[in-house]
Amino acid sequence: MDILFVIDRLELKYFEFNNLVTNFWMIREFLRNNCNVFITTIDYLTLISGKAYAHCFKAYEKDENIFYEKNENLMQIEDFRLVMFRPDPPVDIDYINATYVFDFVDRNKTLVLNDPFSIRNFNEKLHTLRFLELMPENIVTSSKSDIIKFLNEHEEIVLKPLNGCFGSGVMTLKKGDKNTAVIINTMTRNQKQLIMVQKYIPKARFGDKRVMFLGEEVLDVCVQKLPSNDDFKFNEHCDSNIVKAELTPEERNRFIPVARELTKSGLPMAGLDVIDGKIIEINVTSPCYFIKEVNNHFGCNLEKKITDFILSKLCIDVH
Repeated sequence: MDILFVIDRLELKYFEFNNLVTNFWMIREFLRNNCNVFITTIDYLTLISGKAYAHCFKAYEKDENIFYEKNENLMQIEDFRLVMFRPDPPVDIDYINATYVFDFVDRNKTLVLNDPFSIRNFNEKLHTLRFLELMPENIVTSSKSDIIKFLNEHEEIVLKPLNGCFGSGVMTLKKGDKNTAVIINTMTRNQKQLIMVQKYIPKARFGDKRVMFLGEEVLDVCVQKLPSNDDFKFNEHCDSNIVKAELTPEERNRFIPVARELTKSGLPMAGLDVIDGKIIEINVTSPCYFIKEVNNHFGCNLEKKITDFILSKLCIDVH
């Protein structure tokens, strides 16, 4: 079976040996299941006479690491049985245009996870509002007066751009800060750009928990991402900043409806960022399953569970 991974440009640059990223583990596991795996990035996608193609590279395993052949192949996307669409944000115009390419791919021939159409229609910050009762208090606005009012009500807030990732551009703001005006103007581009504003959760100083979904299943395993580099949030992917966490039965039951709703929306692979039981973000673009860390902490092979789940969507039994 031929599989195409649409990965991030930076990930292609550092493709070999990069076992910190989820794609490394999935690609290697698919290769071990005798699948032919090809990789590409959004700038290698193309449309020819209304048919979707990708300039791509064949991956292979050697000495338990993955590599790719440098000769380029032009392949029609519908010739792949499965496409893993996993470029990282920002969800800018180039990203959006890449999702349009997949509007020309017959889903009866090719399964695409997560579906680019669904990703295009789901903002990882803004659409958390579909689960409002599970979120900290928040507003989405570009208005300085709205933000100042919210700040005065809650004393400390978090301001987030809507289309970033890895905590890029996220800031905290306390009532009375002398930089209040400049921070708000910078974040909103002088009140021209919508942002997410959330009430600051004091337990954020302990980091956020990554809760992971496979379809309607809330996984038992999870990790805590600790703040790093004198920051208030996780922003450095290293062993010391990712520790074992427990998911309580109450948390699991609380998040099952979220998993069901996302799966129904064409987003069966997702990760929640959770602080003190509250969802602060829903990751659907290229959700990280922290496979290296989960395997080490829980003594499991999470990549096998993930690839088995994906293959089950194709009605393929690998055992």
